Amino acid sequence: MPHLKPDPLSADSFRGFYADILHYLRKRTDNASDAADMTQDVFTQWLDYRDRAKVEQPRAFLFQMARNLLRDHWRRQKVRHVVHTESAVNNEPTADEKNDPLPAAQRLQHLERLKEVLAELSPRRKEALMLHRFEGLSQAQIAERMGISISMVEKHIAFALLHCKQRLQQERSKEQPE
Repeated sequence: MPHLKPDPLSADSFRGFYADILHYLRKRTDNASDAADMTQDVFTQWLDYRDRAKVEQPRAFLFQMARNLLRDHWRRQKVRHVVHTESAVNNEPTADEKNDPLPAAQRLQHLERLKEVLAELSPRRKEALMLHRFEGLSQAQIAERMGISISMVEKHIAFALLHCKQRLQQERSKEQPE
């Protein structure tokens, strides 16, 4: 009797895919609940996908869906972080800071200093750093947007980060008593 390959669309295969995707997402998120939700979303999208029968490699397709959901998750996390940071810049206290304003004041002071340090950068270095760190673009995407090589993007980001690190370290050393 010839050996039959397992059906990639069988329920057993999907149970295995589910476990693999859940494991993949758990390793990349800071929250098991988010990973479980995203894994369920992958399979919900799969069930809604009209051309399922045309997919030659369902496992690879499902993992691509998981990567897309993970990227969206990270973008939402960045937006939440920016909103939280903006509320701090606009002097809106968080729940913890209503009872103790010192952390908010320190964070505002740090953000103001960081803003000053970023203003010292050349426009191109600042743009590359902002696109990479705050918009989450890859170096290739930044190179395309800025019309420069990936190597130049790498240099801009490296020099910008080095500048920020050095300037902030200088500030800390000034603040520490001798």
